[in-house]
Parts: sequence; C-alpha cells; structure tokens
Amino acid sequence: MLYGRYSFFNNFLDDAVLPCYKGSTFRGVFGHALKKVTCALKRQECTGCLLQEKCVYAFIFEIQPDADTVKRRRIAAPPHPYVIEPPIETRNRYLQGKSFNFDLILFGPANDYLPYFVYAIEQMGQLGIGQRMGGQRARFLLQSVRVANSTVYDSHNGKLNSGCFTEDLALSDVLISDNPDHCTELELTLLTPLRLKYENKFEATLPFHVLIRAALRRTSSLCHYYGAGEPSLNYRGLVRRAQTITVKESNLHWFDWKRYSNRQDQAMLMGGLTGSIRYAGSLSEFLPLLRFCEKTHLGKQTSFGLGKIDIKEVAP
Repeated sequence: MLYGRYSFFNNFLDDAVLPCYKGSTFRGVFGHALKKVTCALKRQECTGCLLQEKCVYAFIFEIQPDADTVKRRRIAAPPHPYVIEPPIETRNRYLQGKSFNFDLILFGPANDYLPYFVYAIEQMGQLGIGQRMGGQRARFLLQSVRVANSTVYDSHNGKLNSGCFTEDLALSDVLISDNPDHCTELELTLLTPLRLKYENKFEATLPFHVLIRAALRRTSSLCHYYGAGEPSLNYRGLVRRAQTITVKESNLHWFDWKRYSNRQDQAMLMGGLTGSIRYAGSLSEFLPLLRFCEKTHLGKQTSFGLGKIDIKEVAP
C-alpha cells in the first residue's frame, strides 16, 4: 500500500483560539474546503450525483463499500484514505505570525490527489479556523509542504515539485519471526485518545487480544481498499495467541473531550483511552502488525488523528 506522510507548515495571519484537541476542527474545515474546490456540480449531497464515482471529495469523504465486502461483512465500513495529525499539544491560543504545523497522511491512490489537498488547505487558510473573533475565524498562510527533508510545495513559487514522496507500507503475510521469543515485553503509549469497541461497547481497559483484533481490522481494511488486498493471515490463530499475552503494568485512563459536529448540528462527547500499558509474553509475531498501525493509527475516528500509538520493545 502506498503511504505518504506530508508535513504542512503554516503561519497565522490573525490571533487564533483553537480547541485543546484540534484534529476534529481541522478535519471539518478541510472537508468544507475540499468540496468547495472540487465539486463541479455544487451539490449539497453526494448521494445520486452523476460524478460521485470520479469525484475527489467523494473518494476522500464519502467512499462506499464494495459489493464483495458487503457480502462477506468482514469490514463494517470503508476506512477513510487519510489521517490528519494535528500537533500533540494542549495549547489553544496562538498570536498572529505564529507557526501552526500539522501532518496529512494519505493511503494508496489518495496520494495522486495531493495537488487538490494542497489547494484545499490554502483555501482553509482563507476560510479560517477556530473560534470566531470579531466575526472572523483565524486565517493562516500555507508556507510549504515537506516530506522528510524534501520540499514538495513552496508558496513562493506556487508549484509542486516532482519526485517520489511515498513509500510502500507492507505487511508480511506470515507474522512469524525467525526468533519468536526475541520480544517478550513491549510498552504501548497512546499519544491521542484511542476509541475501541469490543462486543459492541467501548473498552475502558485494553487487553492485548482487544488491541490485536482492532489492529487486524485496521490493517485488513486499509490493505483491502487501498493496497493489494487483505493480507492472508490466520486471524483466529493470531487472536487466540494474543489472549495468552498478559498486562504487566497499566497507566491507562479514560479521557473525554467534546467536539461539535456540523453534520449532526450538536456537541458530541468523544471519549478514548490515553496513557501507556506494558505487555508481556511471546510478542514477536505481533510486532509487524502493530508497527503498521503505528503509522496508520488505530481504532475509531482516525481521520482526525485519534488512535496515534507508539510501540517500544522493552529489554527483559
């Protein structure tokens, strides 16, 4: 699966007041700006639109399940082909001229539409984000887009540079290490709230098998829709072996935060787990799966940055 991670560097043109968790705010304005710059028919709804199957906005925000997936019912809904990663900070006030940077992660063919996203984010800067002050949301100026040490876009010349800015994010079909006991302890840190459902309810704890079930769902759905197809894995075997992994230490806690949904016209409580947890057992075969999710996020509402995880192997 093609994987692109693009860093957007911006400067505020006005004083800004943003929520402590900024991903939802950015996702909402991003969607509005992308529809504004790509919708040829200027429709309010995508359903029934003649251009839906070839529309950039519909592909990013309104992707529909394919017939094969619906039939097998393995994947409940298609994952969005992007993740917005806001800065991990609780700061909510920015002065005019201050920088504000974030990352946009794209999966598979979404990388082909990068010019649309750059233009949409420039439009976001004109629309403004955050709390209204004097009737106007804070505007910002996109300065550049970079991948690692390479510049993809510079506002001074207004052009996208040519080059390969993606990598192939692959998952081995057989998650078995040559030395299955080389990792016997690992620490998982939840950098942004993690929302996982198990048996149709949100988990306030994180047994290892629940984590692996979620990782399998995330990996299989992304590879199915944006890669070469679902990896050929022994799902039941992996879950069964994951149930033998024990929790050695847990510092997890439930964190509730509010976001306003323009679509539902109401404030919503979006709780999730944060903190860290340490697991012990035969963990080697699960590492490629967790490393994959370390790059793609995990759980629900990943599109606005939830479920960002960090994995560290711990020496015994």
